Amino acid sequence: MKIGNLDLGNFPLFLAPMEDVSDPPFRVICREHGADMVFTEFISTEGLIRGAEKSEKKLDIFPGERPVGIQIFGHDLQSMLRAVKIVEKARPDVIDINYGCPVKKVVNKGAGAAFLKDPVRMEKFTREIVRATELPVTVKTRIGWDENSINITEVALRMQDAGARAIFIHGRTRKQMYGGKANWDEIAKVKHHPGMEIPVVANGDIDTPEKAALIRDRYGMDGAMIGRGAIGSPWIFNRMRKYLETSKLLPEPSLEERVKILRKYLKMAVEWKGERLAVLEARRQYGPFFKGLPGIKKYRMKLVTADNFKEIDNILEEILKEYKGFVFS
Repeated sequence: MKIGNLDLGNFPLFLAPMEDVSDPPFRVICREHGADMVFTEFISTEGLIRGAEKSEKKLDIFPGERPVGIQIFGHDLQSMLRAVKIVEKARPDVIDINYGCPVKKVVNKGAGAAFLKDPVRMEKFTREIVRATELPVTVKTRIGWDENSINITEVALRMQDAGARAIFIHGRTRKQMYGGKANWDEIAKVKHHPGMEIPVVANGDIDTPEKAALIRDRYGMDGAMIGRGAIGSPWIFNRMRKYLETSKLLPEPSLEERVKILRKYLKMAVEWKGERLAVLEARRQYGPFFKGLPGIKKYRMKLVTADNFKEIDNILEEILKEYKGFVFS
């Protein structure tokens, strides 16, 4: 699969853009554990042109995480075009446009998934952004606004005509938010439309190696984008790749390996965004990291209430001692 001149190999696995999750430390960890390409958290174009510190910091790219795409969202075309010039200075490999965020405060401003109600507007914005940069432009969106307006095939063809070099499709409507099941059949209709030429990558509910294989073999997609399935399980990419290549499952990482990965992630996060925020945003990782350990709830409660790295490190040492020799299945 290629995005412009970027060759990602056969059936690449992507880390999805996730707010407060896909920061540089987590992206590095995912790349080290098999992700073929990673995407930043979504970045407000209004924030960028106003010099908002939070938005600008999201442009940081660490050594070792490339290829990386920077994802932007906005509702005003001129602001988005100005923001593209700021994004270019960070030298990402791809600029991705967020047309799928379902969050109310984003949608109410006419950004994110709101574009699904006006494919003509979406096409106009995409075309102008493509013209404004030499970087490859991709699009991430959903299958429709609600079950009565699933229009992803029309949207995808318009994105292709506007110059997008690939499309990432979450198999839910905006109305579904993150509930219910992802509809991979609608994504497959896009991929197999006779007029579709750019890569089509599926997203949504792809959280096991077997599902990644299903997306490739039954649905014929060009790649898979992994979101929530990678939270607390960055090694999922290696397990998927091994299964895709051999139909065999790699064993789950040992407890010692998991703690080593978590410590490395936390150290990088503390260095990048400060201890308080790093510790706060890491809390969603602990459950999946230690899923399957009997009686882990007491330690998980300690982890999510700890407010500094040293305290967390001590709790991790306690876990190692109590569950020494435990084998995940």
